[in-house]
Amino acid sequence: MDPTNLIDAVIDREGGYVDHPDDPGGATRWGITQATARAHGYTGDMRLLSRDRAAAIYRGAYWLRPALDRVADQAPALAAELFDTGVNMGPGVAAAFLQRALNALNRGASDYPDIAIDGAIGARTLAALDGFLTRRGRSGETVLLKAVEALQGERYLSLAERRPAAEAFLYGWLANRIG
Repeated sequence: MDPTNLIDAVIDREGGYVDHPDDPGGATRWGITQATARAHGYTGDMRLLSRDRAAAIYRGAYWLRPALDRVADQAPALAAELFDTGVNMGPGVAAAFLQRALNALNRGASDYPDIAIDGAIGARTLAALDGFLTRRGRSGETVLLKAVEALQGERYLSLAERRPAAEAFLYGWLANRIG
């Protein structure tokens, strides 16, 4: 699965330059925070970060590094959701949601062994995903996707409860990131 359409959709949704006073991530362009841009070698003014540079960061840091290309081989819709979740919450959070859901859905480890919830998609997570999909069939991807989205929605609500300034973003998160 080529993530180009997913990356373009995120960039279109995130828009150009934004520096919202209630966003702890600070200045962003195309949804890329200044800290992320700097971590990937960009030293210029955030207002000038090119769309191509942002797309390259998304492809490397949010698709390839967290192994979503390998998830997409088994479950493309799930990989797309994990990409979007990773963009908004961090790839490690998205991976941990997948791991939690796989552990909760393995019927007491009778379908496949529990895996560590370490926020990294490796051989054991991919094997658990394969075990889940083998036992549950193609409809299993839909159920797993719902479980990941439920975890994401709960996290958004918790963020807004803990940090009232996050309430400014809650409606948009739920409208645009869930379902």
